[in-house]
Amino acid sequence: MKVLILGATGDVGREAVREALLRGYQVTGCARGFAGADESNPNLAHVLLDVLAEPERLEELFQTHDAVISALRPPSGHEELLVALTQQVLIAARVTGTPVYITGGAALLKLGDGSGHTVVSAPDFLPQSVRPIAEACAAQDALLEAEKDANWICLRPSPMLIPEVRTGRYALGRDEVVRQADGQSQISIADFSVAMLDLVGLHPAPHQRLTAGW
Repeated sequence: MKVLILGATGDVGREAVREALLRGYQVTGCARGFAGADESNPNLAHVLLDVLAEPERLEELFQTHDAVISALRPPSGHEELLVALTQQVLIAARVTGTPVYITGGAALLKLGDGSGHTVVSAPDFLPQSVRPIAEACAAQDALLEAEKDANWICLRPSPMLIPEVRTGRYALGRDEVVRQADGQSQISIADFSVAMLDLVGLHPAPHQRLTAGW
């Protein structure tokens, strides 16, 4: 399988590349820069790409791959660009028919504590520093909800996405945070990538927003 990974140098993107290679896929990693990137794997190609500035090139890349993983995240201070980035990805998916698996955010997941709150609406649940990206993720969710033509799946991590080891273990949910026995809602970036690549292999019905947690 040929898999295109957008945002391949970010935290999630790097792990998605690693996981896809573990499965024997041919991987094309896209980013705006690859300083210090490993060029030794024959199944990995790097492509410099600015998603917002090169929409036609993005569509060409979609056409030559079996599946696309979008792990795009805007730089700090420009969180609002997440919606524009996602829109561009959806357009490419719509034009080419290539399935795209989008990394979302936990913002609109329900807490499941009887309060009726979501991650982003609950008072004092999120640190102020992450509210801009959480609000951008909520807007991304709304954009996906309205998209009926592109073949997309959105996978949202638990509220705590942590740099821990790969266990290969996770649970999937839909609109509510996945909690461990101790009440925590978290997952490692590596295991989130395991869940994402499992979805790529399973080809589930499109237009689903899922979540993965331990």
